[in-house]
Amino acid sequence: MARVTVEDCVERVPNRFELVLLAAQRARNLSRGEELTVDRDNDKNPVVALREIADATVELSRLEQDLVKSLSRAPEPEPADEEVLDLIPTDQNIFGLQDVSAEEEAANMAQEEVSPDDIEAAIEAELGGRRR
Repeated sequence: MARVTVEDCVERVPNRFELVLLAAQRARNLSRGEELTVDRDNDKNPVVALREIADATVELSRLEQDLVKSLSRAPEPEPADEEVLDLIPTDQNIFGLQDVSAEEEAANMAQEEVSPDDIEAAIEAELGGRRR
């Protein structure tokens, strides 16, 4: 059983830091169940990954893509404000709407009108009977 050395791999990947990243990604892929391209020879996944890189049995571009994909994060969605939730259609505001005739609508608006006496009474109640 021949041992793999870093010098064997540096011929394919000159940057040692990049080599470590690619070998680690390949070792993770092997742990997830990807097929081996060399015999295991009772070696652990990181050693197998380095041997595959040295023997040029794996595509480095695919390993780079896997590495970028594993390191990228999708942005977390921002929580919706209550005002936004009010704008989201629900069953109640979709199916709860009814046709209201113009007469009924005018009657409803007339009921909602507040007289000046009601306003005065509300002000006095709010001030607790004190008037300025």
